[in-house]
Amino acid sequence: MHAPGTNRLVETASPYLLQHAHNPVDWYPWGPEALDRARTDGRPILLSIGYSSCHWCHVMAHESFEDDAIASFMNEKFVCIKVDREERPDIDEIYMAATLALNHGQGGWPMTVFLTPDQEPFFAGTYFPPEDRWGRPGFRTVLERVAQLWDEDRDALVDQGRRVAEHLRASAVALPGGRLDAAVLDRVVTDLSSRFDARHGGFGGAPKFPPATVIRLLLRIGRRSGSARAIDMAAQTLEAMAQGGIRDHVGGGFHRYSTDERWLVPHFEKMLYDNALLTRAYLEGFQVTGSASFSTVARETLDYVLREMTSPEGGFFAASDADSEGAEGRYFTWNPAEVRAAVGDEEQAHLFCAWYDVTESGNWEGRSIPNRLDPPKAVAWRAGCDAEVVEGAAVRARPLVLAARQKRVAPGLDDKILAGWNGMMIASLAEAGLVLGETRYTEAAVRAADVIVGNLVPEGGAPLRCLRAGRARHDATLEDVAYLAEGLLTLFEAGGGPRFLETAERLVDHALRAFAAAEGGFFSTASDGEALLVRFREGHDAATPAANAVLAEALIRLARHTDRADLDDSARRALEAYSRAIADQPSAFAHSLIALDLMLHGPTEVVLVGNDSTPGFSTLRAVVGAAFVPGRVLVHHDPTQGHPGASALTRTRSLVDDRATAYVCQGATCLLPITDPRALTEALGGRDRPVSEERGR
Repeated sequence: MHAPGTNRLVETASPYLLQHAHNPVDWYPWGPEALDRARTDGRPILLSIGYSSCHWCHVMAHESFEDDAIASFMNEKFVCIKVDREERPDIDEIYMAATLALNHGQGGWPMTVFLTPDQEPFFAGTYFPPEDRWGRPGFRTVLERVAQLWDEDRDALVDQGRRVAEHLRASAVALPGGRLDAAVLDRVVTDLSSRFDARHGGFGGAPKFPPATVIRLLLRIGRRSGSARAIDMAAQTLEAMAQGGIRDHVGGGFHRYSTDERWLVPHFEKMLYDNALLTRAYLEGFQVTGSASFSTVARETLDYVLREMTSPEGGFFAASDADSEGAEGRYFTWNPAEVRAAVGDEEQAHLFCAWYDVTESGNWEGRSIPNRLDPPKAVAWRAGCDAEVVEGAAVRARPLVLAARQKRVAPGLDDKILAGWNGMMIASLAEAGLVLGETRYTEAAVRAADVIVGNLVPEGGAPLRCLRAGRARHDATLEDVAYLAEGLLTLFEAGGGPRFLETAERLVDHALRAFAAAEGGFFSTASDGEALLVRFREGHDAATPAANAVLAEALIRLARHTDRADLDDSARRALEAYSRAIADQPSAFAHSLIALDLMLHGPTEVVLVGNDSTPGFSTLRAVVGAAFVPGRVLVHHDPTQGHPGASALTRTRSLVDDRATAYVCQGATCLLPITDPRALTEALGGRDRPVSEERGR
């Protein structure tokens, strides 16, 4: 029994559900108790889906779910179920598709869906105000109308739910039949060019979400084809986001998205996945362009995550909130007086404000979001001195401003640790350790990987999704298996150790057993998981890259390490399952095209032989980290270990003249062993290469 003044959510572990545990609404978590109650009582289900850092979820909770009269009506007429979309993306995926279908493509969170007792959706929306306003019905009006229809014309609602369910089942199918070749990569550049914002970067108008996966795709196409247009669109977007208010210039990291076309005004929540994905994009942008500002953005983003989003054991938290002290963005915005109090020096504070656009009038609701959108000349004019002087003073003042901000009431922290999202961050940290040459990032990736594998990937059992307060729960979804396998594989390739390759292969084998569809591709949930309305599958990217595509890419890379042709075949079939949709809407399948690029061109295999004490090893490793090589498959092989290593690529690889040696292979051809850093730079950069030898494995 739950305590007086609480509901059943008090017994859950989700930070989002716990936020609603004291509502007067008689909330149930999703599960047999709630579903059986709906069937027994013949009442419709009111399903509310959100997440802890969602601003409008908080607004609707305060306006409606904390209102005694509204709650009483909900309790009388409905079985009320609350779901954390981050804990249960399988449920969210189904009912978001229903919401989009019922609202002409409009969806979002909070999501409010009315279901029959058989879980079939017949009406859905997002945020509802408590009373009628802004030309839309209030939540009380919606509740009363749905309840009336359920009492007076139930058959019509049941029929509507049945038709929506049939639509969802029909949409959860493979879409083969398209041609997947290099022409698709050319078409996606044309498609993205038509929507590119040449003034502000990004694609389309407001609101703008950071297109990390699209940027990574464009960089690959530009590297392969020499397309300056592809690289320019990627670099301009990276630069625009780095200058805008979507980036936290004081503390590092990125907010979830920009409400305007300039990237100035964000929704202030921060998601782990955005920061992981953007780190990879900025690291690759740095490799391609050499821009030091891109490496700075990547470094500051990771430092923010390690400082504020990391558990004592080393796992990474899911998100931080937009709101604090009852207001959105209060923690992140400033006025000049607050900066002066933080810095303690009038002139230095003045220069900080000039550099970061902090003014008396503000740039958002009377306060200022720090940004760097103004050109240096305008900043210099505003400050009354050279831009270099302003920048230097601002850089020195920033730690003082951050220290003052940390004394404010911080936004809420969603401290659950999700396997898939941690997999993304593990990959980004591992890659940063290699690209930036900073072992602290690799070490952080190893710690996180050990936490996730130790708690959520049991030996001999199915992987789990979520860890919080020492409790591991919820079956892993495809995104957990795919993102974590990719992260562990990337960590192995960055030198993290053979156990990570072994676990990545174990996860992939689990995916092939439990998630694979007979016709190719992968379902979002395991075959032995909870029976939901639809066993969903999707190939297109959303806020995160499509798990089907991420797994396909991991399969191709893992095939090189294991000599398993079946993995290549599964990857090909995963992409072909959506080939018609990819051909028709290539920009919606950016990560599928990243995997396709890898499949068409084949990985570039690089084996580094030696260890930290081997002459020339650190230099060759730095060369590999600096080079942008799409589809690179990397192995560190230490010959002093007395065995060939975990990867099949290390067979017959040895030192040359007792110096660190690199072996580079593409397709069936390998270059001669390389000990000279300049020769390795050329080999990885596509310029004049050493004389090749026939591949011998």
